[in-house]
Amino acid sequence: MFTNFNFQQMLSAFIVLFAVIDILGSIPIIISLKEKGKGVNATKATLISLALLLGFFYAGDMMLKLFHVDIESFAVAGSLIIFLMALEMILDVEIFKNQGPIKEATLVPLVFPLLAGAGAFTTLLSLRAEYFSINIIIALLLNMVFVFFVVSMTGRIERFLGKGGIYLSRKFFGIILLAIAVRLFTSNITLLIDGLQR
Repeated sequence: MFTNFNFQQMLSAFIVLFAVIDILGSIPIIISLKEKGKGVNATKATLISLALLLGFFYAGDMMLKLFHVDIESFAVAGSLIIFLMALEMILDVEIFKNQGPIKEATLVPLVFPLLAGAGAFTTLLSLRAEYFSINIIIALLLNMVFVFFVVSMTGRIERFLGKGGIYLSRKFFGIILLAIAVRLFTSNITLLIDGLQR
């Protein structure tokens, strides 16, 4: 399993997931939830998010096979979602609206859709078309450690970075995400076209 470990792949996967999960950008939302008296449990949020993401990472493949969709097609679709998420971060527009019925804070909106949302699910399966699983899993675990740290110390981190720092990090990772979406799209669309020509 560890024979396929590649630091470069792991680092790339970490940055992609970090940008998609965007825990720094969620700090104002977490603070707002706490101010409204809604309890946010860092351990519970992190563990449930990790379980959902790992479950989808391994079972998502079976779901794709069930619908006769190959990983390259999913990666192209995923790249379009990541592209839209990047536009949200860069342009300060809301494309994905959370209109779910559940109001409990740790599960909704913290676990879903902020931490383990459609973007993260799509990204995990899209990354599988590019990287070895071990590198993605390690990147995901490291992200979850960071998520736990941020959710536990939201107030301190906001004071340290300031609203300007959080805003700038969101823009920076938005641009990174946009570049990754383009690369994911071009590399997988090429594979799809090659497959059709055979």
